[in-house]
Amino acid sequence: MDPNTFPTKGNLIAAKNSLGLAYMGYGLMDKKRNILIRELMELIDEAKGIQSEIDSTFRAAYAALQKANIELGINYVQEIGASVPVDDRVKIKARSIMGTEIPLVQHESRPLALTYGFYNTTESLDEARYHFEKVKELTIKLSMVENSAYRLANSIKKTQKRANALKNITIPHYEDLSKSISNALEEKEREEFTRLKVIKRNKEKV
Repeated sequence: MDPNTFPTKGNLIAAKNSLGLAYMGYGLMDKKRNILIRELMELIDEAKGIQSEIDSTFRAAYAALQKANIELGINYVQEIGASVPVDDRVKIKARSIMGTEIPLVQHESRPLALTYGFYNTTESLDEARYHFEKVKELTIKLSMVENSAYRLANSIKKTQKRANALKNITIPHYEDLSKSISNALEEKEREEFTRLKVIKRNKEKV
């Protein structure tokens, strides 16, 4: 038998303290969950907006690229595309929301150096380059938002599980323990009171 369940005043105090901590923990978990859900909903709305902008920008980019392919030839456009340097300006840091680490993607925005001359290209190529550059910026932003949403969703799931454990297991356990110890102590006090009355009555008879 667990000695912490023995009907003593010390165990009753300990059980009530544990019950108070469990209620406090549940309150904090519930508050954390609500904050994370609110953050997640905002990220979902933001992701929808970015995705819609990406779709429209992609359509404009491919329309301009198709026009450039017709005007300049596919092979020439591919040669120009292959000459574009790799973009290594993306940096990833992290920030915390209620203990949940989410990525903070930073991209140094500066005009890329031209890898082709204006004299042997057309405006459609410039337009395609502009739109694809914008798609890249939006995709970087979307990746940060979607990754953050994924991590927040996992954190909400874990927080919900802990809150449920406190609500359905820990709190009922300490409530029952406090009640049983209190009932046992009250019963013990009544027995002691009755015993003392009997002793007193016997003394008076003597």
